[in-house]
Amino acid sequence: MGRRRKGRPINGVLLLDKPQGVTSNAALQKVRWLFQAQKAGHTGALDPLATGVLPICFGEATKYSQYLLNADKGYFTTATLGEIRESGDSDGEIVETRIIGDYDEPQLEAVLASFRGHTKQVPTMFSALKHQGRPLYEWARKGILVEREPRDIHVYQLLLTAATHANLDLTVRCSKGTYVRSLVEDIGLKLGCGAHVSMLRRFKAGHFELHETVSLDELIALEGRFDELDRFLRPTDCLLPDLPKICANNEQSRSLLHGQAVRIPASEKAGLARLYISREFLDDFVSDSFDFSRMLTEQGSEVFAGLVELDDEGYAQPKRLLRFSADSQ
Repeated sequence: MGRRRKGRPINGVLLLDKPQGVTSNAALQKVRWLFQAQKAGHTGALDPLATGVLPICFGEATKYSQYLLNADKGYFTTATLGEIRESGDSDGEIVETRIIGDYDEPQLEAVLASFRGHTKQVPTMFSALKHQGRPLYEWARKGILVEREPRDIHVYQLLLTAATHANLDLTVRCSKGTYVRSLVEDIGLKLGCGAHVSMLRRFKAGHFELHETVSLDELIALEGRFDELDRFLRPTDCLLPDLPKICANNEQSRSLLHGQAVRIPASEKAGLARLYISREFLDDFVSDSFDFSRMLTEQGSEVFAGLVELDDEGYAQPKRLLRFSADSQ
């Protein structure tokens, strides 16, 4: 038997409004400590400068964080013109200062239009992408430039909401893997004056929005009051709203939880699907010591049990299931 983790075996998703000036990992560790959680992870880092939607997964929910990493994102940002900075944002050192031209609205719109739609982007050196097993930002801090391949991105919306001589306020909706710092730098280069990000706020991550988040200060104010903290947690399946849902009967559930494929008549088309099984069945299947109140996955009499892969013949193969045991969380 493996060594049990220390902490509370909670499962679910917290939508944090990450504060400015802390790394995503530091925010994650603080939240994990506040909840005294055995296991936690975030679903895509924000820069220390950035604020906004940072979903944090606890326990079994960490198995499904990848599905949010691949989701589209939305940002409010301010591009400050005339300064090119080492990191692409105002936390970096100034490497060049340029004269800002007198750009009228049609000129700005023409530049922004060139970055909308499908395009390619060279990731910033100050990113968490890996080179030889180490994040690019570690190489950048040592002054080592690593060649990066351009990546396909999609900018769905790039809207100018306000402008002064030195600052452009932008709303950006984009695909995964889009670096707003690189986008702003490229806009500045096309304008000829250079630019960097001086404000960045993520207002959307997948289907999660800013108004649904809780601040770190609010959580800190509830330190030690776990009943109140836990009310901010969402069920694990909130990470997977677009996948079809199938419900298994008791016989099918037993086979699936033992890793066996089963045929589910009249199931959805081939591909991934969310699996739900009877709470009554689980009461008999799992150990008496298992605490369902920590699962936060119940929907009435059904419980989210994980993902299955459906084939064209209606067979469901277990793909990524929850572990319903008290000592495995």
